Amino acid sequence: MNKLKLKEIAENLIETFQFAGKESIRLFKEGLKIEIKEDNSPVSNGDLRVNELITKKIYELTPSIPIVSEETVDLGKKNTSKIFWLIDPIDGTKEYIAGKDEFTLNAALIINTVPVLGVVGVPKKNRLFFTYGPGESYLIEQNKIRKLNCKKQQPKNKIVALSSVIKPSDLILNKLKEYNVTSIVKMASSYKFCVIATGEYDIYAARERANEWDYAAGHAVAQNAGAIIKTLDEKPFLYGKEDYRNPSLLIKRAENLND
Repeated sequence: MNKLKLKEIAENLIETFQFAGKESIRLFKEGLKIEIKEDNSPVSNGDLRVNELITKKIYELTPSIPIVSEETVDLGKKNTSKIFWLIDPIDGTKEYIAGKDEFTLNAALIINTVPVLGVVGVPKKNRLFFTYGPGESYLIEQNKIRKLNCKKQQPKNKIVALSSVIKPSDLILNKLKEYNVTSIVKMASSYKFCVIATGEYDIYAARERANEWDYAAGHAVAQNAGAIIKTLDEKPFLYGKEDYRNPSLLIKRAENLND
C-alpha cells in the first residue's frame, strides 16, 4: 500500500474520529451504562458506540483488511494476519468513566509488524493526532494542522518522563536514571505517545503490560514524528504477535533528550 493511499485512508478517518469523540462526551453526560468484562476491566456504552463508529468507517475504507478491536477480539484465536487493523475505541476507560480528560480513541494499521498508520483522538483536550508514514505525523488543534517532529518543548537540562502509575517500579526508575530524568509525570492512555511526538515530554518506560491495541496508534504517531521506540532491552517493538501481548517499552523523543 503506497503512501498516497495511506494518506487518503488516514484523512478519511478524521471526521469519524471527531464525531466519535463528541459521542463519547455526549454519552458520558447522559450517564454511562457500565459492565465488567471477563478480565475484570470495565466497559461502557461509550466504548461500544465509539467502536461501532470507527469499525464501520474502517470497514468501508478497507473492506478486505481484518479488524482486531479490543471490544470484539477473540483472545482464544491466534492472530496470523500480516496486515490488519488494531482498534482500541477508548483507551483509558477508567479515566473516561471517572470524567477525566486523558482517554483516547485509537486505530492503527499494521503492515508486516509495523504500525504505519495511526489516528488518536483526545476528545476532552480537543486534540486529534494522525499519521500515515515516516515524517508524516500531525496534530489537529483549534482547527489548525501542525506537523510533529518531537522537538523538545521542555527547558534545557529538564528531562521529564511519563508514567502510567504514580510510583514506578525500581526497574523503571533505574532505567529513567540512565537518561538523567529530572521529574516524572503520571499520565493515562496512549496520550503519552502523542505528547512525546509533540516534544512536550521526553521519555516513557514501562514493563510488559497491556495489549497491542493499547499502543499501536500512539506508537505510529510518535515513531513517524521521529521518536525512538524499542523494548527495555533495546529490541524492536513489533506487532502481530499471536496473543497480542505487549513486551516492555521504551519511548525516547530523541537519542539526546537534551536536544
